[in-house]
Amino acid sequence: MSKLRKLTFAVLFVTLIGLCGCKDLVPRDTASLLIPRLQRSEIFGLAAGFGTTFAALPDLLAMLKRRSSVGMNPRMAAITGVSQIVWVYYGLLIASRPVVAWNVIAVFINFISVGAYLHFLRREKIK
Repeated sequence: MSKLRKLTFAVLFVTLIGLCGCKDLVPRDTASLLIPRLQRSEIFGLAAGFGTTFAALPDLLAMLKRRSSVGMNPRMAAITGVSQIVWVYYGLLIASRPVVAWNVIAVFINFISVGAYLHFLRREKIK
């Protein structure tokens, strides 16, 4: 049996055990040892949100560095920004600090990207 097949069976086995309702495998959302005021899920949410929030930042920095709108798709940034506003609202509904915090930052990054795109596009048309 190949290594890939063994790995596939191992992953399926562990997944099946988890889905069968073994209470010992279900993580409990307890207070964080580092910051007792926060739940463990909030700590993981803050860590996970960091990566997705700043995913658009390299494009923005590259556009600002080259001072050009070339290669930028403003529709993607605008659509992402609008959907992140919905995520902020959802975070408020479920009272999740990580969801609200990271998506507020991401909304600003995406709308700054769109604003910078429009600024550089106007400058390029004038030339």
